[in-house]
Amino acid sequence: MLKEHSQVVLKKPVPNLGLEPGDVGVVVHIYAQGAAYEVEFLTLDGHTIGLETIDAVDLRPASGSAVIHERKRLAA
Repeated sequence: MLKEHSQVVLKKPVPNLGLEPGDVGVVVHIYAQGAAYEVEFLTLDGHTIGLETIDAVDLRPASGSAVIHERKRLAA
């Protein structure tokens, strides 16, 4: 189970926020003992894109050895 304040990576798109697989967010709440998570997604300069409830199967923990990749988000 993921912990609050941990970084997570999307495994599928979230079109209403303009997010794609590989985008990173932060867990801000845990639902049903880890069945789903409330995740905050931010721009690199710290502005909130949005909050979304994501099923556990659609997230993975972020790896500490991963490389950050920048992309322009299409407006949702």
